[in-house]
Amino acid sequence: MKTFVYAAAVSITATTTFAAGHGMAPMVDAADQTVANGVVSASSVIAPANGWMVVHRTDADMKPGPVVGYAPLREGENTDVAAILQEDVATGDMLMLMVHGEDGGMSTGVFEYTLGAKEDGPIKIDDKLVMKVITAQ
Repeated sequence: MKTFVYAAAVSITATTTFAAGHGMAPMVDAADQTVANGVVSASSVIAPANGWMVVHRTDADMKPGPVVGYAPLREGENTDVAAILQEDVATGDMLMLMVHGEDGGMSTGVFEYTLGAKEDGPIKIDDKLVMKVITAQ
């Protein structure tokens, strides 16, 4: 595993701080894919702390919409992250795979976010969401 060292800390909203020297910047890597099996996957997700890969509906406006699935993340690099879809997604639908934290909720290990809530909310770096938009095939 390669290690990258950052000279300064990066502030992350959702009450998480990406510490200097952590190693890798948070990110999501995923490609357009079939969701016929009821699952959407990211090949790699880097999380600044334990949290969630959350699958939101989106459209050409690129704003996160309702949550249609989620999967737990460990701090650091996560590979082949699969989220079971909780509702039907049609071919051509756009999905936003986003890193959320595990902060502010009532229970650890329970995904508590609802659209616009603070609990288990999205991670931002420099006011930008950590996410990747894909199209269901």
